[in-house]
Amino acid sequence: MDLRTGDIIKMKKQHPCGNNSWEIMRTGMDIRIKCIGCGHQVMLPRKQVEKNFRGYISRNTDSC
Repeated sequence: MDLRTGDIIKMKKQHPCGNNSWEIMRTGMDIRIKCIGCGHQVMLPRKQVEKNFRGYISRNTDSC
């Protein structure tokens, strides 16, 4: 799966603040995501993010 820094994604479950939109802050074996609603940051294993991924809200268009 092609997840890039700056992408905004939709996850399966909502954050306790009520938002399910997350911005990808860091990628690698673990992925750091930030809640768009409250700004809380969480680091999760890549496998878990890919399992709970439900779609892109916006993509980062910068070429790596």
